[in-house]
Amino acid sequence: MAGRIFNSLRLFLKGFIPTLLIVAAVLMMIGAGIIYKIVREAPDIENYDFRPQGFASILYDCDGRETERLVMAGSNREEAVYEEIPEDLLNAFIAVEDNSFWNNKGIDIKGIIRGAKGVVTGDSSAGGGSTITQQLIKNTVFQGGMEKTFGDRVKRKIQEWYLAVSLTKVMDKKVIMTNYLNTINLGSNTLGVKVAARRYFNKELKDLTLSECTVLAGITKNPSHLNPITGAEANRERRLKILDHMLSFHMISEAEYKEAAKDHVYDRIQEVNRQVESDSHKYTYFTDEVIKQVENKLVSDLGYSETKAKNMVYGGGLSIYTTQDSKIQQIADQEINNPDNYSETLWDMEYRLSVKQNDGLTVHYSESDVEKFFTEKGGKAKKLYSGTEEINIIIKEFKEHVIKEGDQIAGEYLSYIPQPQISFVLIEQSTGQVKALCGGWGEKQGNRTLNRATDTLRQPGSTFKVLTSFAPALDTGKASLATVYYDGPYRVGDKSFRNWYNNFTGYANIREGIVYSMNIVAVRCLMETVSPDLGISYAEKLGIHTLTENDHYASAALGGLTDGVSNLELTAAYAAIANKGIYTEPVLFTKVTDHNGRILLENKPKSYRALKETTSFLLTDALSDGMKSSRRFSNVSVNSLGVKANLPFMSCGGKSGTTTSNKDIWFVGFTPYYTAGIWSGNDKNQVISGETSFHKNIWRKIMEQVHNDKKDIGFPTPEGIVSIPICRKSGKLALDDTCENDPRGTAVYNEYFVQGTEPKEQCDRHIKAEVCTDSGKLAGPYCLNRQSKVFLMIDEKEGSSDDTQYDLPGECAEKHGQELENSPITELSPNPEKESSFPEYSE
Repeated sequence: MAGRIFNSLRLFLKGFIPTLLIVAAVLMMIGAGIIYKIVREAPDIENYDFRPQGFASILYDCDGRETERLVMAGSNREEAVYEEIPEDLLNAFIAVEDNSFWNNKGIDIKGIIRGAKGVVTGDSSAGGGSTITQQLIKNTVFQGGMEKTFGDRVKRKIQEWYLAVSLTKVMDKKVIMTNYLNTINLGSNTLGVKVAARRYFNKELKDLTLSECTVLAGITKNPSHLNPITGAEANRERRLKILDHMLSFHMISEAEYKEAAKDHVYDRIQEVNRQVESDSHKYTYFTDEVIKQVENKLVSDLGYSETKAKNMVYGGGLSIYTTQDSKIQQIADQEINNPDNYSETLWDMEYRLSVKQNDGLTVHYSESDVEKFFTEKGGKAKKLYSGTEEINIIIKEFKEHVIKEGDQIAGEYLSYIPQPQISFVLIEQSTGQVKALCGGWGEKQGNRTLNRATDTLRQPGSTFKVLTSFAPALDTGKASLATVYYDGPYRVGDKSFRNWYNNFTGYANIREGIVYSMNIVAVRCLMETVSPDLGISYAEKLGIHTLTENDHYASAALGGLTDGVSNLELTAAYAAIANKGIYTEPVLFTKVTDHNGRILLENKPKSYRALKETTSFLLTDALSDGMKSSRRFSNVSVNSLGVKANLPFMSCGGKSGTTTSNKDIWFVGFTPYYTAGIWSGNDKNQVISGETSFHKNIWRKIMEQVHNDKKDIGFPTPEGIVSIPICRKSGKLALDDTCENDPRGTAVYNEYFVQGTEPKEQCDRHIKAEVCTDSGKLAGPYCLNRQSKVFLMIDEKEGSSDDTQYDLPGECAEKHGQELENSPITELSPNPEKESSFPEYSE
């Protein structure tokens, strides 16, 4: 029986085995065909640069010092060369990742078996089958191997094997290892061993100990779970495993093993991490603006898309050479952020609240809802708060009001913003380079946030008088600093204009209009000499790009604009005055190079003549007067407004600006070296409470420190400028013994003129006449008691002012005695040889 069964089985197998072999051969041929097709579709390694891609971009200041690193996910990397990688680090990775690395042909047969097992189970890393060469290909060619299907994983693995063998034939093992160590993810947004050594140990690669090398080698299998900061225990277990491997492979001695094993390396890592977190900071306002300008220029000059430009800035390994002077920036930051420099600090808030209601609907609230709630409770609209505690109290009340039983808070954000806010810009006028920029004070809440120096448009107030009225009048030769306008009641259409000092002082010239910031003089100069169209065109020529068709009106003389101006543009406009009339577009960076040092962008600012050099000098001289202590030639108390910003040891000039109700306060000024503009105001345009000249003190404190080691070289007088004595009430040659005897003192002073424009006529505003001492009127034919006095000739239609009281009176009609033969009026002829000088006034 048993024999028959055996014979039957033998006959069956005899006929089946050939069939089985044929089937196996067919399957192998099919499999080989599939594998061949997969290999043919593999990427060509000649098309790949296996060096790491995606590097942090670095910003340098004007002295070449690194100031900032721009990093986004996937770009915090710095390339190391093989020679700087310590042997212990190489061996640690080899011991745990690929112990046959130096000898294999890119793949390991035993590893392939483990890899195949990993593919079948869906976890190739757990299978541990990849050589270091394979991992390099996986990271660079296959973007980390994130396939979603089994078939895709098999395909990728076969191609990976093929490419690993191919790469080993054309690339030196040292290069493969270097590229691998430069491309691996080592957690905490660090890519490559060089950055990881700094992040975890604050060391350079060459200085790492054996223990520290094994920490880094232990991360790469699972950067999240094995992170030595957040996963220290898991990393410790793997580190000991690596040390075991290194010992068994005779890479280290028993003594080295024991010393490394007992090292308290994770205590050091935590200490470094605390330091890193405490030192971490948001990008500065200067950096924010540099990023914006570089991105825009990559788009405009190189044709990049906005997305590509952003990726290049944050991950292209660019070197961005900025114009920032770190010393000046530090001085500005310290003064801008010193709360003692502000007369009063109130608080505003930025608030977001999302509430998921019981019915499933999510409702979103902001600070405007909180303010509305506060107003309904009896508070004032757009309220500023006395402190953060007051904000916390009202938010608590608001939340109690809107959150009902069963509701849940889905999200909440609160930041406290000190008010008034501020911005500051400092430009080296000779180059147009921005040396310092501050876009606000207080804690910066994030990157690319509101930059009040560049993004915010505010009304410039009286700083605009120089740009739209006085500069065009002087530059076109239609007026001089001595040109006189009547400071009296003035209307344009339905609008009446008034001065900041709520009075009228009579005849005043352009110099006085600048020094004492006289509104009527500025408006009349624009309307009677310049024209709004010409004034606006000059402002645009001086780099103001925010003007509209609705700004071509009289209010442009006083900075009453549709949209306003930015601090950066206004400061650059004044920098042109300081730079002998040459406008230079302000720049924050000079060039950008790529990761290989090739120049991508050169940022040469455009420069052109916006004002004549003589115009620049005349404005500079008047603006310098505005920073010296003086009082207007008038009985009305009007003093120069730039005194608090004056630099006693350095030549300087400047102009203040204040809008209605003190909503915006400005000071823009310059020295022979730098031009700086400062603005302050509340973000929501509320009135500034308290004393409103603190910004001038801040300007002065910054500029004093900036110029502490600089020589005062002054503002040189260009060719073609002459100085002659004139009468300030007429702008003409002074009458001898008349203009100097104005009832308020001498009206004669020395004024600068462009040669050929100096006045040739004598003063027609002052007149010397005899008055009746009994009536105070002009002496008539019957007045015996007479006295010689100086009066003003005022046009009746000009209206009442401080000058009006000195108008030539009518003739006395009383009969005090016999008729006189002589005329009651005696005019004096001029004496051009008599010298005069500037009068001195006190506050």
